[in-house]
Amino acid sequence: MDVISPLSLLLLFQFVCASYAIEGRGFLGHLDPEDSQQVVLDQAAIATLKSDLTTVFIPILYIIVFVVGLPANGMAIYVFMFRIKKKHPSSIYMANLALADLLFVIWIPLKIAYHFNGNNWIYGEPLCKVLVGFFYGNMYCSILFIACLSVQRYWVVAHPLSHQRKNNKVAIAVCVAVWAFIWLTTTPLYLYEQTAKLKDPNITTCHDVNIIKDPLNPFPSVQLPFYYFIFMGLVVFLVPCVVIIIAYIMLLRALGNCMDDNAAAKNRHKAVVLIVVVLVTFVVCFIPSNIMLVVHYSLLKDGLPNNGYSFYISTLCLASLNSCLDPFIYYFVSEDFRNHVKNTFLCRSSRTVERMRVSFSSMKYSRKSKSYVSSSGTTQTSSC
Repeated sequence: MDVISPLSLLLLFQFVCASYAIEGRGFLGHLDPEDSQQVVLDQAAIATLKSDLTTVFIPILYIIVFVVGLPANGMAIYVFMFRIKKKHPSSIYMANLALADLLFVIWIPLKIAYHFNGNNWIYGEPLCKVLVGFFYGNMYCSILFIACLSVQRYWVVAHPLSHQRKNNKVAIAVCVAVWAFIWLTTTPLYLYEQTAKLKDPNITTCHDVNIIKDPLNPFPSVQLPFYYFIFMGLVVFLVPCVVIIIAYIMLLRALGNCMDDNAAAKNRHKAVVLIVVVLVTFVVCFIPSNIMLVVHYSLLKDGLPNNGYSFYISTLCLASLNSCLDPFIYYFVSEDFRNHVKNTFLCRSSRTVERMRVSFSSMKYSRKSKSYVSSSGTTQTSSC
């Protein structure tokens, strides 16, 4: 029942999005002949901007992302930075993934206010560009770090005796390269106007309306975003997807070749759970949004209205759910993370946890008496 309920809500949300998609046309605006500072939309696009989908459902979903994502990723960064003393490549990748999610989540209140205000952006062009940049930067940064984490999980299983310090240096170098790449690839989003002043309704949209200056030759008006999102979808999204699939196939194969049945079964179970969580993240967040990005801008370059625009903006909204799903990846990948989160909630300091670990490791557990017996012969019960 607990699993069916969220899935039902998700299906209901998708049904509502699809119903609006059938009615609506793309947000393809043309400059007003009487006032070149304003943009004219058709009635169907205006109706979509005023619909409950964009002014009620989408901001509610963003509120959920903010309420869940902010504390979850804040806790994750705290655990990775201050609780886990022995750093390893997986924790380095996960810490950077949590940072990417947190940098996006802190901007969500602006997005929520925008939609609740009738899709009226009142914060200016620069902040709109920052919001858009952090949105797409988070999405593609998450994809790249999940790919790194997937390859790392395979490497740990296939090469368990590899040098830890050397691997940490490689992980840090990879993280720096990913951040530099994301910074570089989000730069084009700042090079063209993201806001549009509409004539009717009298609002200013942010990243919702593409202005076509010449209806007879629409491609120059959307040339930059077209090439940008085609590149990001086919390279920055598709290539990491292939890498993740190959990494998980090799991971399962490596686990299948393990000699120790108990350890192999445990590791195989953890690997399957991780694969399922990553698969859900991609199916819900990344695959629909990237497909719709390519389709949307392919239509715009020919001046064709996108009849599925409502579904397109809904998939972009669902893409933000990765900020909530990523902490589940940390939870299933790292046993240290699970333990440190539990100890943090129990207000146990790192020193106290280490004392407990040393104390219990120096005792032998007796199944007959169900108690721990220390080396000095003192018996301590295991019951709470």
